[in-house]
Amino acid sequence: MAADETATSVIPVTVPIFLCQKCFQPLRLDPSFNAVDSKTLSDLSENSTGQDGAASSDTLIATGKAKNPAEKPEALRKRQIGLSPGHSSIDSGNSNEFMLVENTGTLNITNTDSLSHHVRILAQLFDFISDQSDVDHPLCEECTDLLLDQMDQQLKMTEDECKEYRDVLEQLMADPTETDTSTLENELSHLELQEQMLLEQLQMIENERASIVDEIETVKEQEKQLQEEEEKYFREYTEYKRQLLDYEDEHNSVCNQLKYAQTQLDKLMKTNVFNATFHIWHSGHFGTISNFRLGRLPNVPTEWMEINAAWGQTVLLLHSLARKMNLTFQRYRLVPYGNYSYIECLEDKSKELPLYASGGFKFFWNTKFDSAMVAFLDCLQQFKEEVEKGDTGFCLPYRMDKGRIEDSSTRSAYSIKIQLNSEEQWTKALKFMLTNLKWGLVWVSSQFAS
Repeated sequence: MAADETATSVIPVTVPIFLCQKCFQPLRLDPSFNAVDSKTLSDLSENSTGQDGAASSDTLIATGKAKNPAEKPEALRKRQIGLSPGHSSIDSGNSNEFMLVENTGTLNITNTDSLSHHVRILAQLFDFISDQSDVDHPLCEECTDLLLDQMDQQLKMTEDECKEYRDVLEQLMADPTETDTSTLENELSHLELQEQMLLEQLQMIENERASIVDEIETVKEQEKQLQEEEEKYFREYTEYKRQLLDYEDEHNSVCNQLKYAQTQLDKLMKTNVFNATFHIWHSGHFGTISNFRLGRLPNVPTEWMEINAAWGQTVLLLHSLARKMNLTFQRYRLVPYGNYSYIECLEDKSKELPLYASGGFKFFWNTKFDSAMVAFLDCLQQFKEEVEKGDTGFCLPYRMDKGRIEDSSTRSAYSIKIQLNSEEQWTKALKFMLTNLKWGLVWVSSQFAS
């Protein structure tokens, strides 16, 4: 009883709503639909299906007792809608078939079974109407007016076509033509012949098409092979290009090295080896060779180590010039030995004349140093005489004779010995000797420059 009271309190204030099948807007049905029942629907069905033996009304009417949800009428399957907010469905099996809105007082259904049965009757009614036409139902008033306008236009167009057909038919009926059977047969045979020719042409075209397809496949294979060969060629080309660039870089590098070497060679060819190695110049009253001073002054006491080094450079220079000219000295042999260079007597090989000294008291009583300087001056005189044999115009600025050097401008002669001689005169004699040696160096360089 409590459940019945609850159902009775909910149902009277709700009513099902269908949707328009065109615009899908909710519809409010006319109250006249409340009078539709199963008998009315059965009568409509019998009138429409009585002549062709269609399905009876029992198959169209669903009493609401079907338990399988899949057996719902088509209208319910096609017209499923949701529930309005704030309302619950009648049963869980039909929760998406329609929605309930508040009752307006026009429908009074007191239980859920009657409501479900009435909804199914209305759905079957709309299905029946939809089956009888090409339009789905129900429709709203606006969609119905629009549909009627479209149907009026179609009707007008159909009437116009019927009128045209009627006019053509009347014209044919008024002026009948006799058909010539032989002419038609000739035309038919001609058309058949044309058809045969066209079929043969079609067959030829098909054969040509198949041949072209085969040729296309062959060309594609050739194209594939050409692409592979092209890729191979480009790989080889890239490799050769890389090697060429490497060779060009190497060639440029070799050219630059050759150019640098040629520049250095030209520079060396222009360089005087003797001048670069043995630089003879002067520093005040001193003659210098390779920046070593040769000589002593009372106010400038040069170290004997420096004098010995200067004599070593002097001996080495004269020895090098003699070798360049293939000159062999008579009576003496120069032995360049750095700070301890000496001259060897060829008549007495056990006798060595040192061109170095250490100073001190014993130095003033040692005559070998003076003899060595006189012997060196003799070797320089032999060098001068050898040069004059090949070049009569060669002349040294200072004349040398038996250990003495004469200045032709002042007619003064200076001894190269240090014994019984002043340091000033000895230093000047050494300076004149270096000057003569430089002239000889210049002549040898000019003769052997090539």
